[in-house]
Amino acid sequence: MDKSGLLIACFVVFIYALFTKRITNTILTAPIVFLALGWGLAEASLVQRGTGEAIFHVLAEGTLIVLLFADAAMIDSRSLQSRYVWPERMLLLGLPLSILFGTGVVVLAFPDWSIWEAALLASILAPTDAALGQSVVTNNAVPKRMRQTLIVESGANDGLALPAVIFFACLAVGGVHEQVQIGLVPFIGQQIGLGVLVGSLVGWLGGKAILAANTSGLSERTVEGIAALALALISYLIALELGGNGFLAAFVAGLVFGRVVGPHGHVVREFLETEGQGLIIAVFLLIGGVLLPEALHHATLPMILFVLISLIIVRPLAIWFCLWRTDATSGVKLFLGWFGPRGLATVLFAIVVVGSFDALKRTEEILTIATLTVVISALMHGMTAAPAAKRFEDNVVKEDDAE
Repeated sequence: MDKSGLLIACFVVFIYALFTKRITNTILTAPIVFLALGWGLAEASLVQRGTGEAIFHVLAEGTLIVLLFADAAMIDSRSLQSRYVWPERMLLLGLPLSILFGTGVVVLAFPDWSIWEAALLASILAPTDAALGQSVVTNNAVPKRMRQTLIVESGANDGLALPAVIFFACLAVGGVHEQVQIGLVPFIGQQIGLGVLVGSLVGWLGGKAILAANTSGLSERTVEGIAALALALISYLIALELGGNGFLAAFVAGLVFGRVVGPHGHVVREFLETEGQGLIIAVFLLIGGVLLPEALHHATLPMILFVLISLIIVRPLAIWFCLWRTDATSGVKLFLGWFGPRGLATVLFAIVVVGSFDALKRTEEILTIATLTVVISALMHGMTAAPAAKRFEDNVVKEDDAE
């Protein structure tokens, strides 16, 4: 991005920050605003494509790590333990159903794709991103249980979907990639087991250390957020070195950390939330400026129709089935099914697959569909988030307040 483009971007960020409270009550969200800005700058030739691609992967990966840790740290895990059935069902049953249903739709929409290529694309599109639905997950008009369910799901399904993405990518290229030298079950077990173990240890030890330093007067509250930011990256990197899932480790670390520090961590949480918002703005600006122009160039009508079916039918149907025979009402099922926006994980997984699997035939189509999915999701979920949240204002569930 040249100096003129950077100046325009900074000016828009400043204006957006001034009117954030007013804007969040409208259909405009940060992803919508900055996707449009990035695309506009690209169309005006103020974004150098090569430079943007060089930093995009690192920025997107770092943003996802911080957001996973921050979202998890804000969860009331004690309250959630007594009502875990919704997120448990959505992760252990809803996610596989989304991949299964999505694979079927890909096969129907693109009959020349192999079954493994179809499963790969479905896996890339399966994880959700609560950052695109901030008007929902931060709105007190929406019942606390529903908000926490969406946060837990979006935080954990990135890590759970990654093994499927890697494995189906291996099958799609017709061989075993260097990342996968063992069977599917041991591979998933290693990814999840080590991710949870590393995240738990880092979150617990880090939380205890921050509390001890604060109690003894060794640290300043104003910089404890930096320590938490370091913990998120530490958990990710250690898990990655040991062969575990780094994204899952970051989420678990945040969950354990939040429970350890309890109410004393409000300054840390505020810091992480603020930093997370800044990273979200930067990433969606780059998506709009770097990926969207290429995606629009390669987009076809079948691709757009597939994206709409994936967003409107595939996930809602999977969530409806996975919450069957629970205490979720029809309205809750529809709400939770709809608010599964696609974001950083989808784009990041697509970039990782395209960059790591040279023999993959559908790289252009996969990256295009992933980008279109994130952009269309940002528009659709962003425009419906605030109105849907208002639906609950006159009927907020009160039982959470009694806990």
